[in-house]
Amino acid sequence: MRYLSSKLLFLRLNLTSISMKDLLVKINAEIDAFKAEAESLTEKGIKAAGPRARKATLEIEKLLKEFRKVSIEESKK
Repeated sequence: MRYLSSKLLFLRLNLTSISMKDLLVKINAEIDAFKAEAESLTEKGIKAAGPRARKATLEIEKLLKEFRKVSIEESKK
């Protein structure tokens, strides 16, 4: 559990100093992961892919919120 909380802290710190280009790369990677897991769930019937797909959607949500913040900061410059 401690490892997980330190990993989340690292991700938060890492996202605060991230460029828009790097953020887009991470967003696209998570979307690709979601597509793969959703395809496994729907087409192949692999039930274990469901939780992984849902986890990917949460990560996408976080990254999109961060993109919004960075985008607003960039527009103010």
